[in-house]
Amino acid sequence: MKLFLDTANIQEIRLGARLGVISGVTTNPSLAAKEGIGGREGYKAAVHEIADIIDGPISVEVVSQDAAGMIAEGRDIAEWVPNPWVKIPSTAAGFEAIAALARDGIKINQTLCFSVNQALLGAQAGSTVVSPFVGRLDDIGQDGMALVADIANVYQRHNIKTMVMAASVRHPRHCILAAQAGAHISTIPYTVLMQMVQHPLTDSGVARFLQDWQKAGNRQ
Repeated sequence: MKLFLDTANIQEIRLGARLGVISGVTTNPSLAAKEGIGGREGYKAAVHEIADIIDGPISVEVVSQDAAGMIAEGRDIAEWVPNPWVKIPSTAAGFEAIAALARDGIKINQTLCFSVNQALLGAQAGSTVVSPFVGRLDDIGQDGMALVADIANVYQRHNIKTMVMAASVRHPRHCILAAQAGAHISTIPYTVLMQMVQHPLTDSGVARFLQDWQKAGNRQ
């Protein structure tokens, strides 16, 4: 399973990239607004900056609600960077836009997916990857990771090439469960990435090795 960073924070992306474990980035208008990125040109400039750091797919979301607007935005976004994935929502207008953009050879991240039915429709329309939102389902008392497993199962059984990306990830346990469920990608906040690094036994082991080394040096 590959790891993407779910952020529009350039510093977080730089720090994550240094670890050598990040294969792509997902963004959306909410993440951009959180970083004070305003307007289409500001968003575009941020995406260009991300592309200079990450040599992998960068998901950029449309904001139009109608199919024609999504298609126009998607075609524009596809020209921004070398490896864009246009994020299209799992709506009727979205599926129409996915089909049109896929016919153009544009890669699609089908976002805001909350059911196997939506995942099946997106795969038929031509989605490159489908993003079930795990945390948001958990928030309303449903099992978000079960949806990831169900989609991955159906795709595998029918040899569907669309990939599964676990999104709305809230904690490191979600990453483990996503990998076990068969997700191809998990897109995570920077805080979750750093939590994945940490383990108290690693910290105590490093401290013990250093302590023993220093003691040995003092005896010489």
